[in-house]
Amino acid sequence: MSAQVEPLGDPEIQDRLLDLPDWTVDDNQLHRSYRFDRHFQAAAMVIHIAQIQEELGHHADLTLGYNRLVVAITTHSIGGRISYLDFGLARRIEEIAAGHGAR
Repeated sequence: MSAQVEPLGDPEIQDRLLDLPDWTVDDNQLHRSYRFDRHFQAAAMVIHIAQIQEELGHHADLTLGYNRLVVAITTHSIGGRISYLDFGLARRIEEIAAGHGAR
């Protein structure tokens, strides 16, 4: 990550969350939980997210369960704070979620 990345302030975080209504902030991380009808759908979405993360050079913590996927995103290079990079990754994840049957 670039040294130019700055943490976002609370007002800016809250403003950006308006575009991601199912995401929340907890412990300086963006969080979202997805549910699926089948495990394979959740696992396939993990692989798709991994591809996006490699493309962006920015990675989330992914927790895969039977029919559930939990995503937690923060920018480690700025001390585990939320940056514009986190919102960019969250938006990309939202764009693919429905195609994997996520809700």
